[in-house]
Amino acid sequence: MDGLLYFDNNATTPLDPQVLDAMMPYFTMHFANASSMTHRAGRHAAAAVDKAREQVAALIGASPREITFTSGATEAVNMALKGVFEHYQAKGRHFITCLTEHKAVLDTFAYLQRKGAEVTYLPVSTAGSLDLAELEAAIRKDTILIALMYANNETGVIHPVQQIADIANKYDVLFFCDATQAVGKVPVYVGDGYPDLLCLSAHKCYGPKGVGALYTKRRNKRIQTGALLHGGGQENKLRAGTLNVPGIVGLGEAAAIAQRQLATEAPRLGTLRDTLETGLMALDASFVNGRRAPRLPHVSNITFRHLKADQVMVNVPDIAIASGSACVSGTRDPSHVLKAMGLSDADAHASIRFSLGRFNTVAEVDTAIAQLTSVIPQLRASSPIWQLYKAGQVD
Repeated sequence: MDGLLYFDNNATTPLDPQVLDAMMPYFTMHFANASSMTHRAGRHAAAAVDKAREQVAALIGASPREITFTSGATEAVNMALKGVFEHYQAKGRHFITCLTEHKAVLDTFAYLQRKGAEVTYLPVSTAGSLDLAELEAAIRKDTILIALMYANNETGVIHPVQQIADIANKYDVLFFCDATQAVGKVPVYVGDGYPDLLCLSAHKCYGPKGVGALYTKRRNKRIQTGALLHGGGQENKLRAGTLNVPGIVGLGEAAAIAQRQLATEAPRLGTLRDTLETGLMALDASFVNGRRAPRLPHVSNITFRHLKADQVMVNVPDIAIASGSACVSGTRDPSHVLKAMGLSDADAHASIRFSLGRFNTVAEVDTAIAQLTSVIPQLRASSPIWQLYKAGQVD
């Protein structure tokens, strides 16, 4: 990818070379099955898994026994939501979530609704923020779980997780938090009073694809989720199948690196993002989505009005950017997140997500600004809609 400016870190981050170094021995020399405890090679692999579990737990302030390894955040979402639905029907079948959640959550709830669950979908403001009074008012006697993400994958808008947890605790309702985009980027803590369940993914924090984790609180209350996959006793019988030892080792190392660098990396990325936004806001009829809300330091979603995001991206082939979530990039529908924030179809289709990462530099941001502030006016100059806008005939 020589010459590519990679600003799509919310889709996936590059593998940190230190993470690759930690993983390599478990592809070759230490290849044993971590469940093969009858010999030294298996016990060595099991010890590596134990270390990784401790590293992941340390990053979010959990106990190692509260961490279950999965194939990624999507599996963890399914394990949590389907498991709670199955085990808590004696209390109720009502869930609360939000219109701007990731499709992994929304699609799982759509499945559960077909199985008899009832789901309340909370709206958001034009800034992408929740109304906590609406959240509290939505809780019923049969509500069993609130599912709200830590930070939005398209806009970076951060929800008030501690306050949500306080509301959930007040009404004795479980709180599941999809923290996939936040873990390793900003401090995420799961101590007393915080989420009961939380998911994360390695490839969003410079680890390998195909591995993630579900945190399930074991301290003040023992939460029942059950197994999504059956066929073995791995992961305390919660997730059957041979453990992906190299991937788990990679997740553990990525977590350890993130913990060491968190205090310096987040401010650096925030400075880069602010530089990017300042440069691009010089373009007429452009705005940052979610700017009035707390946001992740590395994410910027910008609407360049009266253009198609696809037009822009085709004309800057050396910049890797996105028009929305990678999970729905093949669809022609406008972003459900931006639509929930009140954007028109046209403005949603004119929006581009920039997500910066550990290996981005000031020089790369400056180059991106220069290319985009050159290309966008050129595209608009040949646009009939832009001419009408400049003449005051369209909004």
